[in-house]
Amino acid sequence: MAILSKNKVAGEILDATDINILRILQEDARLTTKEVASKVHLSTTPVFERIRRLEREGYIRRYVAVLNNVKLNLGFMVFCSVKLRDLKHDTTSTFTAKMLEIPEVTECYNISGHFDYMLKIYAANMKAYQQFLLNVLGNIESLDSVESTFVMEEIKQSYGINI
Repeated sequence: MAILSKNKVAGEILDATDINILRILQEDARLTTKEVASKVHLSTTPVFERIRRLEREGYIRRYVAVLNNVKLNLGFMVFCSVKLRDLKHDTTSTFTAKMLEIPEVTECYNISGHFDYMLKIYAANMKAYQQFLLNVLGNIESLDSVESTFVMEEIKQSYGINI
């Protein structure tokens, strides 16, 4: 089934080959252009040009290595729900700027509901997380409350988008 996607803002159109290239690169971004070209049944030059266009237009944001947090002694994963004292522009701007600076916070989302933000944090263990909570998050003046949810088992971890 061919999937066509039109970005209404820029007028960009993705054809089935573009979608296929994105799927292939999501699975293994280390493939050479020649290997991708072989999988989509095109020569390397048009595939190279398509990949560069997909990068330039923002469909491909970046390439990363997915690390094993357990082997790196960061096997304690926490989802931390944060409520701020108020939602004034200055407060939220300051908070989000701080989140960008804290390396333990690997993901930060502004969410709706009882809490304002959801943080994903890796730590070595419960004690290390407690120290982080007390010495890093606890020093943020705009914080009203925090609720920590500890991951007992990781069932599925997928970085791809179903396209």
